[in-house]
Amino acid sequence: METLETRELRYFVTVAEELHFSRAAERLGIAQPPLSRAIARLERRLGVTLLDRDRRRVALTDAGQVLLDEARVILAATAAAARRTRRAAAGANRLTLVTKAGAGHELLQKLLDAHAVEPDAAEIDVLLCGMGDQARMLRDGRADAALMQRPFDSLTGFDTEDLLTEQQVAILPAGHPLATRTSLTMADIGDVPGLPVARWPRPDGTYEPGPGPEIHDQSQLAQLIALGHTMAVLCASSRSWLWSAHTAVPLTDAPHVTTVLAWLPDNRSRAVAGLVRTATQL
Repeated sequence: METLETRELRYFVTVAEELHFSRAAERLGIAQPPLSRAIARLERRLGVTLLDRDRRRVALTDAGQVLLDEARVILAATAAAARRTRRAAAGANRLTLVTKAGAGHELLQKLLDAHAVEPDAAEIDVLLCGMGDQARMLRDGRADAALMQRPFDSLTGFDTEDLLTEQQVAILPAGHPLATRTSLTMADIGDVPGLPVARWPRPDGTYEPGPGPEIHDQSQLAQLIALGHTMAVLCASSRSWLWSAHTAVPLTDAPHVTTVLAWLPDNRSRAVAGLVRTATQL
């Protein structure tokens, strides 16, 4: 049975990403000749050509692309295992909960307060992240549990417990004519001259095409709305961070959003199990 070493996988991934042996060797902090020999040994052991190379270029073969995809998963899994092991050694009754910066803090505080009074409650470290980063941080071991939102976040591969389902609202500049309305529809905000809807990053980090600005964090969004450059569609709980220069108007036909507690199904941590029990009681 063939086995692959993490060191040689790391070497191969670096070469595959750089498509240049000298740059890959520099990135790895080793000389180029031993790197070239390591890749050649890997190809001989597998009996396949991973990289087509000549004097001018290096390119992945089909087999090389498959190994690149698989190697990234393996290396991420080993890094996650190392992180979880270190955290377990530091204290078994402790966990890291990740949530998007700017998400409704009232629900988070309610969850933390309810958990704190449970017998043998774990100590919880709250880690704030960028938009859409929760899934990656769960998988790579930086977090044990996460607050995520359906349908915006992909929950594939996670166990979840629903915490809160809420309406969406349009966040508008306070002086805009639409801000005086008691409710709006998605059609009402679909094509407002001079006030495009802000665009959020997709899970792969790219943005849907459109006229609205690409949003990277909540502070940027808040400033752009206050300046009258954009509007946003957010959960009703976002009202908690609005400025006086903002107005929230309910959207009658926007899909409801459910905030969930998510964790990896193979997680056997007693601390995570305790937090999940608290979530089911909310």
